[in-house]
Amino acid sequence: MLAGRFSPSRFDPSAAVDDDTLGLLLEAARWAPSAGNSQPWGFFASRPGEPEHERVARHLAPSSGRWARDAGLLVVTSARRHIDDTRLLYSEFAEYDLGQAIAHMTVQAQALGLAARQFRAFDLDGLTGELRPNPGWAIISMIALGQAAEGPSKNRDRRSVADLLSAPWADGPQPLAAPAVGQNRPAVLP
Repeated sequence: MLAGRFSPSRFDPSAAVDDDTLGLLLEAARWAPSAGNSQPWGFFASRPGEPEHERVARHLAPSSGRWARDAGLLVVTSARRHIDDTRLLYSEFAEYDLGQAIAHMTVQAQALGLAARQFRAFDLDGLTGELRPNPGWAIISMIALGQAAEGPSKNRDRRSVADLLSAPWADGPQPLAAPAVGQNRPAVLP
């Protein structure tokens, strides 16, 4: 399933994301692991035709605005970095944990036959001023979700499992042998 995931550059503007689907996406994110069970993530979801959608869409960069406006759902992601308006960390892993929640949402979207594209091509200051996150919270990224209007690009190369084990380390490859999956073959999940 994960090998079939891709980030589309076009969405079908006629494919809506209904309340039940939105609920399933948020439920998947809700169950993501987090440091100390802090759950330092939050989302602002908007759909085309709803008043909140234009509040988000008007801050898209031209590069993302060409395709993101057609997605059935735009989600602004946020992380709780600090305790209220202090500089005390709420969680030093807030952005990592938000990434876990987004990954869960992305996998759920894939299981539902939807595509997800994560991006940061928007006016962060403008969107922050528009949505006014609570003290301690920061907008991090956005996700466009919906029905892809195209298939994956032909160039779907991924780094090998062996490279994942060796690239970060100055002393070379890890002593463990890399498993057979991941050599540009789809992984099979039970």
